Amino acid sequence: MQRHEMVSRTARLAGAFVLTALAASVQAQETFKIGIVSFLSGQAAESFGIPAVNGAKVLVEAFNKGEAPAPYNKAGFGGMKIEAVYVDENGGATKQVQELRNLYDREKVDAVVGYVSSGDCLAVAPVAEELKKFLILYDCGTPRVFEDAKYSYVFRTASHGTMDNVALARYLKARNIKAESYNLINQDYAWGHDSRADFKAAMAQLYPQAKVGEDLLPKFGAGQYGTEISALTSKRADITHSSLWGGDLQAFVLQSGPRGLFKRSQVVLSAADHVLTPLGDKMPDGTILGARGAYGLLAPKSPLNDWWWKLYETGYSTYPAQAPYRMAQALLGLKLAAEKAMAANGGKKPTSEQLAAALKGSEWDAPGGRIRMTLGDGQQATQPTAIGKTRFDAAKKMVVLDDIQRFPAECVNPPAGMKSEDWIKGGMAGAKCE
Repeated sequence: MQRHEMVSRTARLAGAFVLTALAASVQAQETFKIGIVSFLSGQAAESFGIPAVNGAKVLVEAFNKGEAPAPYNKAGFGGMKIEAVYVDENGGATKQVQELRNLYDREKVDAVVGYVSSGDCLAVAPVAEELKKFLILYDCGTPRVFEDAKYSYVFRTASHGTMDNVALARYLKARNIKAESYNLINQDYAWGHDSRADFKAAMAQLYPQAKVGEDLLPKFGAGQYGTEISALTSKRADITHSSLWGGDLQAFVLQSGPRGLFKRSQVVLSAADHVLTPLGDKMPDGTILGARGAYGLLAPKSPLNDWWWKLYETGYSTYPAQAPYRMAQALLGLKLAAEKAMAANGGKKPTSEQLAAALKGSEWDAPGGRIRMTLGDGQQATQPTAIGKTRFDAAKKMVVLDDIQRFPAECVNPPAGMKSEDWIKGGMAGAKCE
C-alpha cells in the first residue's frame, strides 16, 4: 500500500508540474492585440496616415524584440507579444464607428490606438465609452473631445489644436511681424472651425488692432482652391492663416504658390511639417509653420529622439514627421501603462479598467518631449511645441527649418479645468512662457 501510495503521489506531482508548465507556456505565449486606425487610402493617406502606420510597424517590431531604449526595453508589453491589426480610417464617421465595434467585438483587440480626423474622434469616443473599452486617440485636434464630455476609457496622448494656434500667434508677436490684417482659410469641419476660432482669439489678445479679412471654409477634401486663392490674393492681408493638412494642404500650396500668395502675405500654417518632404522645393521659403508638437525637424535633441529618428529612417529612407511622432508617443504611453497595470495584478494581461487607471494622469518621455496627461481629468495630454520658418536647402535637396522657437506646454495650453476658448479670451492667464 505504501509503495502504491508513493507511486500515486509521484504521478500526481508530475501531473501538477506538467499543468503548471503548460499554464506558464500559455501565459508566455499570450499576446496583447492592438487595433491601429489611420488613413490608408484617400487624400490624407500619403503624407499623414501611411507614415503614422509605418511608425507603428517599426515601433511594434522594436518592442517585440526588446530593442527599445529604457524604460521601454522590456520585450513586448511586459513579456506579452504585441499583435497589431491595421484599419483604414477613410470612409467617414459612421463607417469608423462600425469599424471600432468590429475591432472590439470581432477582432477582440485589447486596445485601439487611432484616428486623425476630428470628426471621427468625436464620433468614436462615446462609443468606446459605452462599450467600456480602452481607446487612445493618437491625433485629431479638436479641443471638444474632452472639453465637452467626460470619459473613463478614452484618452488622447497628444495636445489638441489650441496649442498650435496660440504658438503661431506668439511666434509672430515675438518677432514683431506686422499683422494689421489677416486672412484665414480652414476646412469646414470640427478641426478647421476650432483652429480658426483659436487663432482669431489669440490674435485678438496679442494683436488687438488686427482686422480679419477673408475668412474661408472650403469643405474637407476640396482639392481645388482657385476661387479661394483669388479671394485671398485680391484682398491682401499681412498674414494668411491656415490649418489645412494632408492632400488638401499640398494642393493649396501647389496652386497658390505660382499665383504669388506666399509673396504677398506672410503665410502661417499650424500643422504643415508633414508635407515638406513631398513638396520639396515647391514649398515657398519663409513660410511659418508648426508640426502640432516638437516633431521631425523641430524635435529637440535627445537620446530617445536620436533612436526613434534612426529607427524610422532605416525602415523607410526618410525622416519621421508629425504623424509617426504622434503614433510613437501614443504607443510608448500605452506600453508603460500596460506594464504598470501588469505589475499591479501579478503579471496578468490588464483589463480596460486597469489600463485606464494606469494611464490616467501619467507622464512619460517621448521623442518630441515630455507628455503629461494633465487635462480632461487626466485623460488629455499637454506637451511642448515649436514653430519654425521654411527654407529649401539645395545642397541637402530638402526643406529645412530656420529661426525655431520652442514653447513649453504651460505657455500654449490651457490650465486644467478651463476651456481653451475661455482661457484665450481671458488673456491666457497663468501662461508660463519662460
